[in-house]
Amino acid sequence: MEQGRSGVRRVLAALRLTVVSGVIGAALAALVVGVILKDVPVLATGGGVLVLLVLLALLGGRRGRGRDEPPALRTALARIEDLRATGGETADVPVTFRLTVAPEPEDERPAYRVKISQSINLVDIPAYRPRGIAVVEYHPEKPWDVRIVTRPTPEWSRRAEEAEIDSAPESTLVRDPDGGTGAWCLLVLVGLLAGAALVVLSFRGELFVSGDAGDGPAKPSSSSRTFSTSTTVSGPSSSLLTFGRMRVTAMELEARVDSAYVTAITIEDHRMAVRGDSALPPAETVHLQSLPYELFPGLVREARTTLGVRDPESWRIDVTPGTGGGVGPRVRVTVSGEEGTAHLDADAAGRVTDRRAVEVSRARSPGG
Repeated sequence: MEQGRSGVRRVLAALRLTVVSGVIGAALAALVVGVILKDVPVLATGGGVLVLLVLLALLGGRRGRGRDEPPALRTALARIEDLRATGGETADVPVTFRLTVAPEPEDERPAYRVKISQSINLVDIPAYRPRGIAVVEYHPEKPWDVRIVTRPTPEWSRRAEEAEIDSAPESTLVRDPDGGTGAWCLLVLVGLLAGAALVVLSFRGELFVSGDAGDGPAKPSSSSRTFSTSTTVSGPSSSLLTFGRMRVTAMELEARVDSAYVTAITIEDHRMAVRGDSALPPAETVHLQSLPYELFPGLVREARTTLGVRDPESWRIDVTPGTGGGVGPRVRVTVSGEEGTAHLDADAAGRVTDRRAVEVSRARSPGG
């Protein structure tokens, strides 16, 4: 029922916008025609209509501000379906989220999907992962207006840790009906052109003008099944162990391949590389922005000091998808030196799960 009322409101708003745009287009055309033909009545009519529209808009705006009260915010839990960082120049990174919002029972609204964009602090990004649970605030009358609560209360934090939310179907995706989309811009353009054309055609005998229009070429689209890319960092403090450098580099590689889902990530002191296959489902890939890059330097230090390699010559981090359902990515840190090669494994939260130190027989020389 609510979706039906929303649809009716959108249709009425579209009709109103088209009519008002047509009147504005006709008034502007009347001004131009009146000037060209030196026809004072036509010129006065066009100017009078524009003045009247401006007065009506001012009066309507004042009444709207006096009537409308901001709706109370509601708090709820939401499942993170997907997230993607869209920049990285400052400490607050713009991130696009796709969420399944599960309103409280008293709201009498089923779970629904929504797409939002919100700035998240660089250090807090690892806390948000696909299939994780976040605390959100939303307007009950505007379900598309959702904001992630980055510092929830202890009670809501506990509920988020214990909750399990199923994904809502894509058909439940809600959008802002007044969100300045291309469809509304098209309606305005059509209304303006229709109103102007009506006036110009009415005086075509006096104006003797003609116009033509053409369609632009369609933008080609292409997709790639597999992809791989790498980058080498240089300059002062260019080591990828520098705080924040890994995440920024990962965002650069994501922008190159136009995908946040990859099948392998390799990180060395001055180089990062990714590989991927767009045909694989997300469960068999690694999400670039969900990794705890800020914890990786600590894992490298631990591997270099606790695995029996006294003077490590090189290190490397390999991230691959986990095996089995629900298992997160596997992080392996490998160090090499004169004694040999050793490694440790960690999970997606940066916790060490396995160690393989240098074997004593390999560390000793043949004559030792």
